[in-house]
Amino acid sequence: MITRPLDLASRLRPEPRSFDTVFLVNGGLLVLFFLLFGSQFVLAPGIGVGFELPVFAGARAGATPTTHSITVKPSGLIVVDDGPANRERLRKWLVDAAKTTRQPSLLIIASHNVQIGLLAEIASMAKAAGFVNVQWAAEEPMAAAPAVEGR
Repeated sequence: MITRPLDLASRLRPEPRSFDTVFLVNGGLLVLFFLLFGSQFVLAPGIGVGFELPVFAGARAGATPTTHSITVKPSGLIVVDDGPANRERLRKWLVDAAKTTRQPSLLIIASHNVQIGLLAEIASMAKAAGFVNVQWAAEEPMAAAPAVEGR
């Protein structure tokens, strides 16, 4: 026949009787690997579960626009634009980032329970790298709801 000149279909192995077991085993292994090796940083690399900014009065008063930002987790994990960084990689990233703008400014987004020593170390590294301004992200406290009289 002209539509099948090589007749390849006759040379193929016959297909297996059932794919059910192989399909279920493969599906189960995929689910197992995603559960075991999945990461909370896959979708949002900088902010994970249970991340809370510190709260203090006047947090918005000194806020200014920044050119760069990093995220610091309570475990000491530091996340820059292109992924997690140790202190040496952070130092190199800060030096490179400070050269990209005329007056670089850094925003440190740190959870409320990050050690202050780590934040001070990052701030001093940023100043040494050439950042003009270093800020910590914080939230204003929620205003108390007004009391309803007459009830």
